[in-house]
Amino acid sequence: MNTAYGRMGLLVLLALLIALPWLTPFFYIFIATQILILGLFAASFNLVFGYTGMLSFGHAAFYGVGAYATALLLQHLQWPLLACLLAAMAAGMILALIIGFFCVRLDEVYFAMLTLAFGMMVFGVIHQWRSVTNGSDGLSGFSVGSLGLGIHVQLGNPTVYYHVVLAIVVVAGLVLHRICQSSFGMVLRAIRQNPERVAFCGLDVRRYRLAAFTIAGAFAGLAGGLVAPFLRIASPELAHWTTSAQPVLMTILGGSSYFLGPFLGAGIFVLLETWISSLTQAWMLVLGIILALMVMFFRDGALGTVLNTLRTKRRQD
Repeated sequence: MNTAYGRMGLLVLLALLIALPWLTPFFYIFIATQILILGLFAASFNLVFGYTGMLSFGHAAFYGVGAYATALLLQHLQWPLLACLLAAMAAGMILALIIGFFCVRLDEVYFAMLTLAFGMMVFGVIHQWRSVTNGSDGLSGFSVGSLGLGIHVQLGNPTVYYHVVLAIVVVAGLVLHRICQSSFGMVLRAIRQNPERVAFCGLDVRRYRLAAFTIAGAFAGLAGGLVAPFLRIASPELAHWTTSAQPVLMTILGGSSYFLGPFLGAGIFVLLETWISSLTQAWMLVLGIILALMVMFFRDGALGTVLNTLRTKRRQD
C-alpha cells in the first residue's frame, strides 16, 4: 500500500512539473530548470557517496567537462542536442574512469583529497587551455539548433527547453534508480557498510567502486551537458572545487539514504538561495547559517525527516 501511495505521489508530482509553466510566473521556469539539472548532478554524486560510501570533492570535473563537450560541439559542429548530450556523458565517463582508476585505491579522507586534487587539475586545464576553452571567459555564442531524432522543437524557448530537461532528467533518474536497485546497487551498499566482508566474499571491491565512480561521472557529464545550453555559456567555474561542494550539500540536505533525497536537496538549496538573495546583500551569510542549522538538526535530511515523522505518526495512530 505504501508503495502504491508513493507511486501515486510521484505521478502527481510529475504531472505538476509538466504543468508548471502554466501554473507559475515565467521566472520560476528558470528556477525549475536549474533545480532539475542540479538534482541530476547531485543524484549522480549520491551513487558514489550515499550508495558506495565514497566522499568525492572533485565531482564538478565531470560536470564541467560535460558542459564544455556540449558547448564545443554546438559551437563548431552544430550537432543536435541529444548527440551532444551523449558526447557529454561519454566525456564524463572517460574522465571518471581515468581519475577513478587512481582514486578508488584509497579510502576515506585520502580518497576525498585525491579527488579534490584531480578536480583542481581539470579546472586548471580548462582555465589555461585558451585555444580550446577560451580560458576564464568561457565558451559562449553557441546556439542550440535541433533536438535530434527528427523531433522539431524550439529549444530557444525556455518553456520548451524546460520540458526537454524534465524528460531527460526523468529518464536519467529512472536509469539511475534501476542501477541502485539492481544487484550491482546491493553490492555497492554492502561495500559502504563493510568493504572487508565484501572482499572476503570474493568480490573485487576496487572494481565495483571504479564502476560506480565511472557511472556517476557519466551522469554528471549529462547534467553538465544540459546546463551549458541553459546558461548559454560553459565557464571554468562549472569545474571548480566550489561547484563540487554543491552536490555534497544538496545530498546531505535532502537525505543521502533516499534516492530522491538529492533532488529535494537541490530544490531546497536553489529556492533558499533565490529567496534570500532577493532580501539581503549578505545572503551568503544568512544562507550558510540556515543550511548549517538544517544539516545539524535534520540528520536524516529533509526527506528522511519527513518520512520518519510520518512513520511515527502512523504507529501512534
